[in-house]
Amino acid sequence: MKKISICLISFFTLMTISLSLFLFSLNFLLKDLVYFLEWEVVMINSSSIVMTFLFDWMSLMFMSLVLFISSLVIFYSKEYMAEDKTINRFIMIVLMFVMSMMLLIISPNLISILLGWDGLGLVSYCLVIYFQNEKSYNAGMLTALSNRIGDVAFLLAIAWMLNYGSWNYIFYIDLMKSDFCMTVIGMLVVLAAMTKSAQIPFSSWLPAAMAAPTPVSALVHSSTLVTAGVYLLIRFNSLLAGNSLGSFLLLISGLTMFMAGLGANFEFDLKKIIALSTLSQLGLMMSILAMGFPKLAFFHLLTHAMFKALLFMCAGAIIHNMKNSQDIRFMGGLVYHMPMTVACLNTANLALCGMPFLAGFYSKDLILETVLLGNLNMFSFFLYFFSTGLTVCYSFRLVFFSLTGDFNSNSLHPLNDEAYTMIGGMMGLLVLAVIGGSFLSWLMFPSVSMICLPPYYKNLTLFVCIVGAISGYLMSNVSLFFNYKSLSYYLMTFFAGSMWFMPMISTLGVIKLPLNIGFMALKSFDQGWSEMFGGQMIYNTIKTSSSFIQILQNNNLKIYLMTFILWVAILVSLAILV
Repeated sequence: MKKISICLISFFTLMTISLSLFLFSLNFLLKDLVYFLEWEVVMINSSSIVMTFLFDWMSLMFMSLVLFISSLVIFYSKEYMAEDKTINRFIMIVLMFVMSMMLLIISPNLISILLGWDGLGLVSYCLVIYFQNEKSYNAGMLTALSNRIGDVAFLLAIAWMLNYGSWNYIFYIDLMKSDFCMTVIGMLVVLAAMTKSAQIPFSSWLPAAMAAPTPVSALVHSSTLVTAGVYLLIRFNSLLAGNSLGSFLLLISGLTMFMAGLGANFEFDLKKIIALSTLSQLGLMMSILAMGFPKLAFFHLLTHAMFKALLFMCAGAIIHNMKNSQDIRFMGGLVYHMPMTVACLNTANLALCGMPFLAGFYSKDLILETVLLGNLNMFSFFLYFFSTGLTVCYSFRLVFFSLTGDFNSNSLHPLNDEAYTMIGGMMGLLVLAVIGGSFLSWLMFPSVSMICLPPYYKNLTLFVCIVGAISGYLMSNVSLFFNYKSLSYYLMTFFAGSMWFMPMISTLGVIKLPLNIGFMALKSFDQGWSEMFGGQMIYNTIKTSSSFIQILQNNNLKIYLMTFILWVAILVSLAILV
């Protein structure tokens, strides 16, 4: 009997649960229901440990989407990870990752959120170091340590919640707006969310986490690890409305959006370009959340998950076919070799840019028009629209570099589009990337909201996108003997391309001083004069003495007679002295 693959079992199970949860979420949304489920784990005397779960349309819909994307990613992994001898272990780790996210989504309690939160951090470390090379280990450690900062902030928030009667933060939502203690908790939660969602200055771990296998990247960057921070702040949105904490988050997330968009335009690694686009979109979600529109942020969170998972899957198929080359300069003309994959990639790319009537358009356009209506300063306004232009610019640059033109690889690979399992995984997400946005907008915003703006404001988004697309084309118009202009201004290019030196600051900047102090201490103490006159001198003296005594004790007749004569001589001399 043929053994059924763990990938297929996981795929069908997750897909079934996902569809069930989606139907439940529709029911909860239409009837405006919220369910609290309390499970008394243990009760000793009068003290009880209770596990609380919160089911409302938001948590159910998000869980449904996470499970749907996870099921397709696992189906896709069947072929992508086919060479892996330990694929069962890989699938089990991915399932643990998904379960941690589930726990985080349905928890209204800071303690149970921490279990899911730390579960994500721990399992993400295991996934980032999965390929077990030096680069993976470095990336895994950077990811784990960056996220530990947020975990510590979360633990402090739990300690501060002892001022209240319960760790169920959901009970104190109304109190959040006025109480000082809640402001402190809000600051700690914002710090935790900033580390998990990789906002400045914790951005460097997100591109580094690309060392993980591509199916994991598709999962992490669409609906699990990086979105956990945004989801948490959506739940805590009362803390951000119209105060200095909201203004601070708006500035930080706006700068993150701008920095990631700028960095992606100077990047040549296919996966890193898509990772930086995730960072840019996370900045967009955080900024609209800081302005006081949690529902809009959640809407963009869902639509973004649909096309970002598809983008990573297509990138994985291309890398798989290019024999693990990720440099877009070695690609080109892929449309002739892999038409199906390229069609999916282009659809996802256009959805990311906000092409009308694709998934990204409904959320992105609504966010930008809300920004135009809002009472924003000039700097934030500039960051929003310039970052949107940069998004279109790097998307079109990617298309012109890798998908059109001539095949630039230094050795010919027999590229084909026959990875049917991988294409099957992509097809499910392609449908969502096309119709998902309109479908969700009808569900989440049932009443029509009229946004009335002057023509030049209304067309501003379109204008910015067109300018971005033209810039992307001009940046990637490469021919033979073409001098890549940005290399003429190398320092500026390096500054923008390396995310404003953030990876260097996060790694060398943190570790260089302790390493230097350790080196000096080693030279001064462990390998210095104190060692020569201390431990080493005692050791050498004892070693020499014991060697001499060992010679004496070798039972050699000459040595025996010599010591006998010496002993007799000493006795005689003593007798004469006495």
